[in-house]
Amino acid sequence: MRDQLASQIDRLMPRLRGDLADLVAIPSVADPRSHPPEDCRRAAEWVRDAFAEVGFDDARLAETSDGSLAVLGNRPGPAGAPTVLLYSHYDVMPAPDEDAWHSPPFTLTERDGRWYGRGAADCKGNILAQLTALRALHACGADLPVHLKVVCEGSEEQGTGGLEDHARRHPEDLRADAVLVCDTGNAAEGVPSVTIGLRGVTEVVVTVSTLASAAHSGVFGGAAPDALAALIQLLSTLRDAHGQTAVRGLDQDGTWPGRAYPAEQFRRDARVLDGVDLLGGGAGVADLLWARPALTVLGIDCPPVRGSVAAVPPRASARLSLRVPPGTDPVRAQDALVEHLRQEAPWGARLEIERGQANAPFLAETGGPAHTALADAMREAYGQDVSLLGAGGSIPLCTTLAELFPKAEIMLLGVEEPSCLIHAPDESVAPGELSRTALSLALFLHRFGTR
Repeated sequence: MRDQLASQIDRLMPRLRGDLADLVAIPSVADPRSHPPEDCRRAAEWVRDAFAEVGFDDARLAETSDGSLAVLGNRPGPAGAPTVLLYSHYDVMPAPDEDAWHSPPFTLTERDGRWYGRGAADCKGNILAQLTALRALHACGADLPVHLKVVCEGSEEQGTGGLEDHARRHPEDLRADAVLVCDTGNAAEGVPSVTIGLRGVTEVVVTVSTLASAAHSGVFGGAAPDALAALIQLLSTLRDAHGQTAVRGLDQDGTWPGRAYPAEQFRRDARVLDGVDLLGGGAGVADLLWARPALTVLGIDCPPVRGSVAAVPPRASARLSLRVPPGTDPVRAQDALVEHLRQEAPWGARLEIERGQANAPFLAETGGPAHTALADAMREAYGQDVSLLGAGGSIPLCTTLAELFPKAEIMLLGVEEPSCLIHAPDESVAPGELSRTALSLALFLHRFGTR
C-alpha cells in the first residue's frame, strides 16, 4: 500500500499546488482592526467545502467566542473503531512589510524549488497535506479503520482563545483517541520529526517613569534620572553575562531529552550574523530553546532617533515576552518576572506593569499505540527514524485537549521545517515536505486501529 499511496500523492501534487495557490491568495488574517473579516470567512468556506469533498458530509462552520469561524466535521468509520482528530488552522500572520518579500506574499510563487507565500507552510500547507492524504486513500480504494473528525481553527495566530472556549462548551466536537496537530514540522527538510513539547508564553509591558515631563539635557542632564537609561539598565538584569535568561525564581538548568540541535545548524536556521555569538555560554541549543525560560524584548517605546530632541526622557516602555518550558506554570513565571522587575528598578524609578495573557506549556505522552503507529508511518514515508523535538511556539488548544481528554494521544507534526521562515518575509514550503507529510498521514490513517 505504501507504493500505491506514494504514487497517488505524486499524481495529486499538481492539484495540491493549485489548491494551495487558491488558499494562499486569501489574506485570512484574523484581525478585524487591519483586515476584513470577509477574507477569513472565504478561507473557512474553502476549507469546509474541501473537506466535504473527502467524506466529511456534515462539514460546517461554527462561530466561536472571539468571533472567528472554526471548520468542524465528522467522517464515520466502522463500529468500535478509534477516533482520530485532524487539526490545522487557516488564519495566517500579517505580511505588513511587503517590500521585504521577493515575491507578493499572497501569491504562491515557485523559486529555487520552494513555494513562497504567506501561509504556504503555516498552516495552509498542512491543510493541503491532510486533504492530499485523504484524496490518495480514496484513489487507492482504502477503507479507513477509524472514525475521523476535523477541526480547522480561524484565530490561532491571534491567540484569542475562541476554539479553546468552543472545546470546553462542546467537547464532543473534538473528543478523540488520537489527535494529529498538523502545525509543526521537522528538524530539517527530509528529517521526520514529532514535536512532543511546546513552550508556554506570557507577556508584560513595563513602563518606567522618572520625571513629570521631559527636561533639557544641557540644563538638567547628569543629575536628572533618564527614564530610557533606567529601562535599559533594568532590561540588562534579565540576562546573565552569557546572555542566558536570568529571571530570579525560574529554573535555568533544564535539559532537553530528545534530539540535539547542533549549534552550526541553528546558526544557519536562525540566520545569525558571522562573528555574533549564540547566547547561553556553551549551553546546548536544544536546552535553551525547549527546556529553559527565554526572555525576549519584543519592542520599546521611546523617542525615535529621527526627530529626537536634546531632552532627558521622562518615560519609556518595553514589551517583554517570556517563553517557559513544560513543567513551568506560566502564571507563576509571570509573577517571578514582575517581582524581578520591581526589585531591580534603578534609582527609585516608578514602574507600571501591564500583565498579558499566560498560556501554559505542553508535554505529550509518548509510547502509546497512536504514537507508535505514527512513528512507523513516518519512518516508512521518510526512510529514517523519527526525531523527538520541542517547539518554541505555544498552541493553547493542546493543553485544553489534554485537560479535557487526558487519555487522548496528542501528536504534533507538519511541513514547517526551519527553512520555511514562518511568520517572516519570504515564508515558503518545500514540495517534498508536503508530499512526505501527506504520505505519513495516509499510512497512519490506513493502519491505526488495525493492530
